[in-house]
Amino acid sequence: MTDTQDIKTLMARLGADAKAAAGELASASAERKHAALISAADNVWNARAHIISENAKDLAYGKEKGLSDAMMDRLMLDEDRIQSIVDGLRNIAEQADPVGEVIAEWTQPTGLNIKRVRTPLGVIGVIYESRPNVTADAGALCLKAGNAVILRGGSEGFNSSRAIHACLVQGLKDANLPEASIQLVPTRDRAAVQEMLTMTNTIDVIVPRGGKGLVGLVQKEARVPVFAHLEGIVHIYVDQHADPAKVLNVVLNAKTRRTGICGAAECLLIHEAVADTIGQGIVKALVDAGVEVRAGANLAKIAGTVPADETDWGTEYLDMIIAAKTVGSVDEAIAHIRQYGSNHTDCVLTEDQNVADRFMQRLDSAILMHNASTQFADGGEFGMGAEIGIATGKMHARGPVGAAQLTSFKYLVVGDGTTRA
Repeated sequence: MTDTQDIKTLMARLGADAKAAAGELASASAERKHAALISAADNVWNARAHIISENAKDLAYGKEKGLSDAMMDRLMLDEDRIQSIVDGLRNIAEQADPVGEVIAEWTQPTGLNIKRVRTPLGVIGVIYESRPNVTADAGALCLKAGNAVILRGGSEGFNSSRAIHACLVQGLKDANLPEASIQLVPTRDRAAVQEMLTMTNTIDVIVPRGGKGLVGLVQKEARVPVFAHLEGIVHIYVDQHADPAKVLNVVLNAKTRRTGICGAAECLLIHEAVADTIGQGIVKALVDAGVEVRAGANLAKIAGTVPADETDWGTEYLDMIIAAKTVGSVDEAIAHIRQYGSNHTDCVLTEDQNVADRFMQRLDSAILMHNASTQFADGGEFGMGAEIGIATGKMHARGPVGAAQLTSFKYLVVGDGTTRA
């Protein structure tokens, strides 16, 4: 048997086991799913020393591969980050169970009572890079929504993901749910990814979470439906009626809190009327904070900036770099974002409600913010417990994908011997 045949056989088995597990999960009680997640959280915390030890192997592997500082930051686990994983599992456990929720109900003149209710999608395939915490977030969210999941983590996080996955499986065992409800592909071989993308008989949707290369590959080659965003080219527009203190706090947080996440600000648009006041202040503050500001013509005179070129507009840096330019109006800002943005997250800073309304009405990003840091572009911050990713497409799920977004719906139609004329 060739290696390719080995992978095909492995993935076919994972797919069949996941489909069988999904059949049981669809009718699993909210109490059993809750118990599995609480047990998983306890297991992760109890195993934290082992998880950190396994993560050290991954960090050494990542360093050897020459991963960027941003990627290494995503990969790293310490006790605080493991506490965040535990908190995420507990938060998801305490969320309302979406399965069976009545979305709408009405009665027709014929006497038929019709309900539209949430139902699991079935089997979800999650393909991700670097972040081992996705193993817990994705596994938990899929379980909460009654779905089985096949997780394929990045090769750099292989050991960390296995250690976390073992805790999730123990939670399933403790709650008497099928162990195949949450499966982790047990190989670094990239052929497993290619195989997942064509498993139309067993996988209902694929969620890629990672860089542009991974997401682009999945969107291009998948035969299974995909929830995804290609890039997080996040803009902040500073209006002439912005509050200087809010601008300083929000922009610095949006750029520097964590540069490697998809909600980090990548381009700053400043109304030309405040370029020499608020604009100069925030650009200097960014430079002082260690950010490389690639400035358009009107801002390039500010000390510490470097001149921007055309390639800087529409770039996702995921680093301590931001592009900045002036615009003449909110409409010019909107036009720039439409041309260079990625429909992920965009923000307006202004005290003029009319400007804020225009910005939010005329842009179609999955997340639009007013006077708030774009680092809030996160399912956990939206009250979803966690997210499996952020979708920028327009079909089904959009924005942070939490448990409710990992469901479809069906119609329950009840009559009383009712016939159609």
